[in-house]
Amino acid sequence: MKRSQQLKSGYRALSAFFMTTFAVCVLAPALAHAEQSIIKIDGSSTVYPISEAVAEEFQQKESGKIQVTIGISGTGGGFKKFTRGEIDISDASRPISASEVEEAKKNSIEYIEIPIGYDALTVLIHPDNKWAEKLTVEELKRIWQPEAQGKVLTWSQVRAGFPETPLKLYGAGSDSGTFDYFTEAVVGKAKSSRGDYTASEDDNVLVQGISSDKNALGYFGYSYYVENKDKLRAVAIDAGKGTAVLPSSESVLDSSYQPLSRPIFIYVNKASLARPEVSSFVKFYVENASRLVKEVKYIPLAESAYKKALARVEKKESGTVFAGTSHIGVSMEKLFEGTLSH
Repeated sequence: MKRSQQLKSGYRALSAFFMTTFAVCVLAPALAHAEQSIIKIDGSSTVYPISEAVAEEFQQKESGKIQVTIGISGTGGGFKKFTRGEIDISDASRPISASEVEEAKKNSIEYIEIPIGYDALTVLIHPDNKWAEKLTVEELKRIWQPEAQGKVLTWSQVRAGFPETPLKLYGAGSDSGTFDYFTEAVVGKAKSSRGDYTASEDDNVLVQGISSDKNALGYFGYSYYVENKDKLRAVAIDAGKGTAVLPSSESVLDSSYQPLSRPIFIYVNKASLARPEVSSFVKFYVENASRLVKEVKYIPLAESAYKKALARVEKKESGTVFAGTSHIGVSMEKLFEGTLSH
């Protein structure tokens, strides 16, 4: 063979080698990604830390074969996506509402409602605030009702003896289940609130705002308070009985922290549950919820409640026990007694 032919043959071999190497390096990860199953979750920022903890352990167990993505668009935002069939699981800090039930029905979305723990919705002030360590529900209503907008602007307007300093408010955004629950529990009607406050579905934004403002008052989930105790102060709440109660695991479980104790949930698309990876994830979620709920500073349900939830998943029992209402102030003992039903 002539030298020129040998060179051409060598170039072709070298070219083939590089093309093969390129294909392995570039296409193999893409193919691996294509084979990776994805579970989509969105919704409540309150429930996010629990779902995140579950997802991390589950993905480790599955050695990266299953990817779990988690968004934080608020409970309302999550339900919008969920009832359109865009996500597999919706994190929720309140029960599904009547209008959301109808939207799911309209789009032929069947769902399984799974309670995963309790939250103590917490009212927060700056650590240097020494005057508002206790507030009544009536005072909270005076602050947050729509009629207060542009009128209740100083602490002295909340209670005689409070300082004549600006009242700076921080709270959940309107797509948040925390917003819905707080307004119904305090004002008396869900979504009924003044609008002149700093609002966010991201609780970390609220933590930053309250912790940097001596005149601030805000509210969000218990876990975010516990994680930031060094820069926030929880307000004890008097529900009208003359005794102010601080949020804690004990005050939630004995039903003394009212009306701001609430159950938190995940909702699973029944069609998604037919996929093995989703079924495996949801069962893993329920079986490990008690430990991980506590780990991220929320309050676990009784073990009997998790067993009933798991049975509901295994039987694929769809529907909600709340009939489109939130059951504000219902005792923890009564909330999940008996078998979960439609």
